[in-house]
Amino acid sequence: MFARAVLRRGISTQRLSKNVTLYVNELAPTGAHFSPPQAPAKEPRPLLLMLPWLGSRPQAVAKYCDIYFRTGLDVLVVTSEVSHFLWPRWGLDHSRKVLELLQSEQFMSRPLLVHAFSIGAYTYAQLLVHVSKDVQQYQTLTKRIKGQVYDSMVAGSVEHMATGVGKTMFPQFEFLIRHASLTYFSLFKRQTLDYFDAGIDVFWNTPVKAPALVFYCKNDALSDWETIDQMVDYWRQRSINVTEKKWEDSTHAGHLKRHPQEYLSTINTFLHSLDVGCLQSKL
Repeated sequence: MFARAVLRRGISTQRLSKNVTLYVNELAPTGAHFSPPQAPAKEPRPLLLMLPWLGSRPQAVAKYCDIYFRTGLDVLVVTSEVSHFLWPRWGLDHSRKVLELLQSEQFMSRPLLVHAFSIGAYTYAQLLVHVSKDVQQYQTLTKRIKGQVYDSMVAGSVEHMATGVGKTMFPQFEFLIRHASLTYFSLFKRQTLDYFDAGIDVFWNTPVKAPALVFYCKNDALSDWETIDQMVDYWRQRSINVTEKKWEDSTHAGHLKRHPQEYLSTINTFLHSLDVGCLQSKL
C-alpha cells in the first residue's frame, strides 16, 4: 500500500525483507550534487533510515518520507512489530539484522540520517545496544550517521511503555492491555525490564554523537516530557548538538499534522545544518 502511495512520484521500491523496504528516489541528482566543495565528485547520496511508530498507516508514513524525497534522499523504512517490544530478544535480533544491512555492500559507503518515531526509537536503541558492545568495531558506522531526528519518542516509566502498546495497537482495550502488559513485564522481568533498562542506558549514553533534533509535547500520555528535557540536557553535557521543538499541546506522532509549518520549518533548518553535502531543495 505504501509502495503504491509513493511510486507515482518517481520513487522505485525494493522489498528487502518482511520489515525492511528501500525507496529509491529516481528523480534525485546523483553523486556530484551532494558533494561538498572539498569532497570527491561522487560522494554517495545520503540515506534516511526511517523507524515508524507501531501501527503506523502507510499513507501517514508516506507524508514523512516525502519530506526526504523532496531533499533528494533515498529512504530505508524499517518497521517494528509488537513482539519486538514485548520480547526484547526478538527486538535485538531485529535490530542486529538492520545493523548488518547498513554495513552491507549496498549501503556501507552511504552517509546516514535517522528519523525514529515513538517506539521506533526503541528499535534504534536496540541497534545501539549492539554498537555499544564493540564501539571500535562499529566506529565507521557511527561516523556515517550525520543527523538524528526523534519524534514523540516513548520515554519515562514502564507505565508509559505499557500505555503506548495499548494506545497504538489496541485503543479500544487500552486499560486492559495496559494492565496485562504491566503484569507481563513483572512476571518476565529478566526477559523484559532488564533489557529495557539496558537499552535506555545505552540510549542516554549513545555512542552516536551526530546532531539531534527532538520533537515532543507536554500533553503526550505516551511520553514524559520532563524525562525528555533531562535527556536533552544530558546529551548537551556530552557535547551533542541538540535542537528541540516542544509544544504545549500536540498529538503523539502527529506533530506534522497538528503543526505543519513549524514542523517543516524546524526540520528544514536542521537538515540544512548537517554535514551531508548540498541537499536538493528546501521543503
